[in-house]
Amino acid sequence: MTASNPSRDESSFRPGGRPPRAVPLDSTAQLMNAISSQLGSQLSLVSLNGARRPAPAPPALVLVGHGSRDPRALSTVRTLIDRVRELRPHLPVHLGHIELNEPLLPDTLAALEDDSRAVLVPLLLSRGYHVKQDIPDAAAAATRVRTHVAAPLGPHPLLVETLHARLTEAGWRTRMSDSARRASAVVLAAAGSRDPESAVDTRRIAQLLAERLGVPVVPAYASAAAPTVPAALRALAARGRHRVAVASYFTAPGRFATACAEAAPWIAAAPLGAHPAMARLVLHRYDQALAATGSTTGSTTGSTTDPVCVPALATA
Repeated sequence: MTASNPSRDESSFRPGGRPPRAVPLDSTAQLMNAISSQLGSQLSLVSLNGARRPAPAPPALVLVGHGSRDPRALSTVRTLIDRVRELRPHLPVHLGHIELNEPLLPDTLAALEDDSRAVLVPLLLSRGYHVKQDIPDAAAAATRVRTHVAAPLGPHPLLVETLHARLTEAGWRTRMSDSARRASAVVLAAAGSRDPESAVDTRRIAQLLAERLGVPVVPAYASAAAPTVPAALRALAARGRHRVAVASYFTAPGRFATACAEAAPWIAAAPLGAHPAMARLVLHRYDQALAATGSTTGSTTGSTTDPVCVPALATA
């Protein structure tokens, strides 16, 4: 008798019925393997004395800030970290900076335990040199830690939610007459980068914000790209848009944010800061980076792009 012709127990036949279907040996083996795997997973949570072992700690979230000489920036980032911890109390959250502020990112990674896991979430709003080069280099140099680099915060609809809230706080009226709307516009003031993909990301946020507000939104930059904020304001005024607000597309207060706000002819919104939507976005990028590894228990160095935004970026 061979495996292709399994034996059958004749006494198990029902009178007038059909014999039970034989289970292939390979299916039986798969079933036993699945049972053994599940049992082993459950037993791994129980110590020898019968007490339940604590679940393994999740990978640390390392929030990567740029750094600023303005003390308000560090204070804002720390407040944002507090909000993230409130949303997920059992998640270890750390801070590392690219420059200007301590702790620097390499020092933060060096302080983590050997063979621990960490997801680096850039507190940056678009693709650029820091996202593509500085942060991955720091992650690769931290050989004692298993790391994964998440996508930058932008573009994402939660940023639009935050920008809208900051504009409203500054005095933007969500309801206005047709004549007021025809005279209104927004300049989206961003830091700027020489990387063309950074401009693509910023333009996408401007487009989403324009759809939300119902008025033109023009991206402008504090450095390294054109147009500048004053140039964008002049162009809008030439088109009859004299009621123009400046939306501060910066994660925290600083030199660039202050200079852009001072150029505003009407109202200037505060930076994104520690708005609750920003904390949710940080955790979204963390979860997304873990999901890209195919497991929530391990990670490797790499990067991800928000699937929600990919189609939009293709047409921006």
